[in-house]
Amino acid sequence: MKNNDKKERSGKNMNDRYQSPLSERYASKEMQYIFSPDKKFRTWRKLWIALAETEKELGLNITDEQIEELKANAENINYDVAKEREALVRHDVMSHVYAYGVQCPKAKGIIHLGATSCYVGDNTDIIIMTEGLKLVRQKLINVINELSKFADEYKAQPTLAFTHFQPAQPTTVGKRATLWLQELLIDLEDIEYVIDNMKLLGSKGTTGTQASFLELFEGDHEKARKVDTMIAEKMGYKACQAVSGQTYSRKVDTRVLNVLAGIAASAHKFSNDIRLLQHLKEVEEPFEKNQIGSSAMAYKRNPMRSERIASLANYVMVDALNPAITSATQWFERTLDDSANKRISVPEAFLAIDGILDLYLNVVDGLVVYPKVIEKHMMAELPFMATENIMMDAVKAGGDRQELHEKIRQLSMEAGKNVKQEGKDNNLLDLIAADPAFNMTIEELKKSMDPTKYVGRSKEQVEEFLDEVVNPILDKNKDILGMTAQINV
Repeated sequence: MKNNDKKERSGKNMNDRYQSPLSERYASKEMQYIFSPDKKFRTWRKLWIALAETEKELGLNITDEQIEELKANAENINYDVAKEREALVRHDVMSHVYAYGVQCPKAKGIIHLGATSCYVGDNTDIIIMTEGLKLVRQKLINVINELSKFADEYKAQPTLAFTHFQPAQPTTVGKRATLWLQELLIDLEDIEYVIDNMKLLGSKGTTGTQASFLELFEGDHEKARKVDTMIAEKMGYKACQAVSGQTYSRKVDTRVLNVLAGIAASAHKFSNDIRLLQHLKEVEEPFEKNQIGSSAMAYKRNPMRSERIASLANYVMVDALNPAITSATQWFERTLDDSANKRISVPEAFLAIDGILDLYLNVVDGLVVYPKVIEKHMMAELPFMATENIMMDAVKAGGDRQELHEKIRQLSMEAGKNVKQEGKDNNLLDLIAADPAFNMTIEELKKSMDPTKYVGRSKEQVEEFLDEVVNPILDKNKDILGMTAQINV
């Protein structure tokens, strides 16, 4: 290959190799940084400092000067040295130990003292997943906030409810939104539980027995035991895993991705409903002025944001199977068949859920409701739904309940036939008015066609749900509200 060709390919032009769409199109810069190499290696150095400080405080021969040297070089990572070393020794952790030692000649002899590679690798994974979960939680709460505003705005707007996607007893647009909200609140409970119970691996040694630390502290079990507690405190955690093999249990990854999959499922359900409502022309996701819906059909307004939510959600839900299989197939104190899978499945689940929540926030923030279309659909079906009330009024006026029930059934079938087979408007009210058994005029019947009479406690349920359940959560988290989301395409 010619030199100028090499330069072009090694430069800014990356079109000649695969790039993850999760980074290029979907995930935010914040989430991408959490799972970046730079974040990982900076965390490694913080862990090495925490280990050295702990060992010094427990009596090992480590000086303040060595600690200060480590701290002074914690951020300026010499990646070139580490990369060159890794090409030689084929070991990423030892390459970075070496590179750190080049910058810290006084401290190089005590870097990583007594630890195994999992000390930095696994503890960093826990730290990074925890930070990822916290960003997911923040975005989830912002989605809940925007969705609560939508629910409140449309709490009294009657709309057809659907069971089996068949018209059913009316609800309100806002009440339907509380169903989406409720699922997100379940997800919020789950993610907060997982965050609160994230524990570091600590420094347990090659097979989790802390044998190397027992040797370092000359058989002092109490000092060896304190290592984990002190490291956890320095790194901002309540505790380390009580016991482990060489690694933390890979079941932790399973737990984390199951939470992300739960959020994905909730978002998918929301996106399905929006897509169906957009087909009905009742509610629409945002559609920008210059956006093209179809390359062939210029009039189309495809729900591409909701479709993308569904697509990414499918990925996350399936991806959650990866750590489940990995944790199930680990042998004894550890095997390395987790590593390659873990490097892909965990970060990409976070990047995908990050993209999902940005889309969710973007869609909710710009939802368009069409009350006239909603009313039109409602009024086409309402005569069927009003029949019970009509029958009760006729009974009060002296009619026979069983006879009227049969007549309602027959007239409903006739009106349904007119709508479905003849393509006519619903004429059930006219048919009832013409039947002397009901003894009701068309004017009297039309008085029963007020949709608000059939939505039950929908409006009140929305108000109670927001006041009693949602708003206390939002008030508690008001300092993180106000996020907006921009999508790339």
